[in-house]
Amino acid sequence: MAFALGPLAQSSGYRLASFDSIGSTNAEGLERARSGERGPLWLVTDHQVSGRGRRNRAWVSPRGNLASSILEVMDVSPAIAATLGFASGVAMVEALRSLGVGAELKWPNDVLLNGAKLCGLLLEAETVADGRLAVVVGIGTNIVSAPQGTPYPAASLDGAGFSISAEQLFQAFSDSWVESRRLWDNGRGMASLRTRWLGYAAGVGKPISVHVGGHTLAGVFETIDENGHLIILTPEGHRKPIASGEVFFGDASSRPASTA
Repeated sequence: MAFALGPLAQSSGYRLASFDSIGSTNAEGLERARSGERGPLWLVTDHQVSGRGRRNRAWVSPRGNLASSILEVMDVSPAIAATLGFASGVAMVEALRSLGVGAELKWPNDVLLNGAKLCGLLLEAETVADGRLAVVVGIGTNIVSAPQGTPYPAASLDGAGFSISAEQLFQAFSDSWVESRRLWDNGRGMASLRTRWLGYAAGVGKPISVHVGGHTLAGVFETIDENGHLIILTPEGHRKPIASGEVFFGDASSRPASTA
């Protein structure tokens, strides 16, 4: 089965570039934007050899897993563009649930299955020649295998007993993306998107610890705000917004000794 867009994505003007193998779908998207591509364009493969995750970590994507990136050039600020990642998470969870997979979201940019990381997301943006912002949102999904020895447990669809191919998931994801992208509406719909994201979020109202800049902040995961910041309620009763960090469920004593 070849990669194909879903019917909603096709009718909404999205295009597709698929690859037997590629270094990085995100890197390819940015390179095309520099050469004049304005999107919306999907770049997809089931074999990515030089993928990256947050903090420039390698994202291993052997044959059979899904690596997909959506490129769009838009008139938004970098701060607004950053919130598009929440639309991607919602879209992936809704695609997975439409296929019978009970996935959840983990702030800021992971999709979980049975408490383990199934998907990772990386959003990159840069200004192109016409002064607008080229935004590429990449999401890698463990279909047939999951990496070992990671800071957070990882899962694959195959390992969890689901017979879903990369091509099947991508088709569903491309359609659910259209709906999430419309809801986001260049940041204007972030309040509604936030509500939907929270409906799929793991750990809301429960203890978490967040590794931020070399120290750990413990408390209760209260919510996210309309900027996408995590709001943690500390034992002292203070609400602290966090823009980025590594979240671990449970109290600080359950956090791994190293998150490198």
